[in-house]
Amino acid sequence: MASEVRVEEGPFGPEVRPGGPVEQTVLYLHGDPRLAGTPQDALPTARELARSTGYAVLCARYRPRFPQALQDVYDAWEHCRARGGAVAVAGKRLGGALAAGLLLRLRDEGAPPPTCAVLVSPLLDFTLDAPSLLLNAAADRTMDAQSLPARAAAYAGPTPRATPLLSPLHGNLHGLPPIQLHAAGTEVLLDDALSFATRAAHSGVAVDLRVYEDASALGLRQTGATAEYLTSRCRSGNLSLHPG
Repeated sequence: MASEVRVEEGPFGPEVRPGGPVEQTVLYLHGDPRLAGTPQDALPTARELARSTGYAVLCARYRPRFPQALQDVYDAWEHCRARGGAVAVAGKRLGGALAAGLLLRLRDEGAPPPTCAVLVSPLLDFTLDAPSLLLNAAADRTMDAQSLPARAAAYAGPTPRATPLLSPLHGNLHGLPPIQLHAAGTEVLLDDALSFATRAAHSGVAVDLRVYEDASALGLRQTGATAEYLTSRCRSGNLSLHPG
């Protein structure tokens, strides 16, 4: 495990790098309750992941509109792939939507997939029909459910809300790499994670779903579980690539 890390500014956003050799890169896509924010908001999580795994973590910069945001994420992915080595993808809230959209785009293009993906409290359905948006509105203090429709509309623009690359829950999920999902039982986006996990599992995708009792428990335990998942998937990926 790496103990010391450094932050370098690159063409696609800040990157946290461990001191030793790097086995894998994690493309991390930030997301805050306002569906806004900057890559710098993700740096505390990126530092913890880099220390725990020994992997480089690129906090990608992306524009606040679809489909430009997905194109920015795709370009950052290509940058990570061009450097060589294994690459995983992770994202939170809107970043989770972009991470899942990237998986669908790569699958549709026949491109090599990430070793795995991690989606944290992801917004995966821009139709905003999930029951948890209403049922958990009073309990979720991490996101304002009343302002979510306006923010989602500003991001989606004229794109039809059920477009799979925007709303991955509405896409064909066959052929995706292993996915870990994290959600709190009290959050408004709970049903997005539950529904996506169910549909992905029915499509033959290896799914690791973690539901925590509340946002506090998610905050305490999610990053450690993500680091463990990334390292285990990197090892299994290397074994499959080098069976001897």
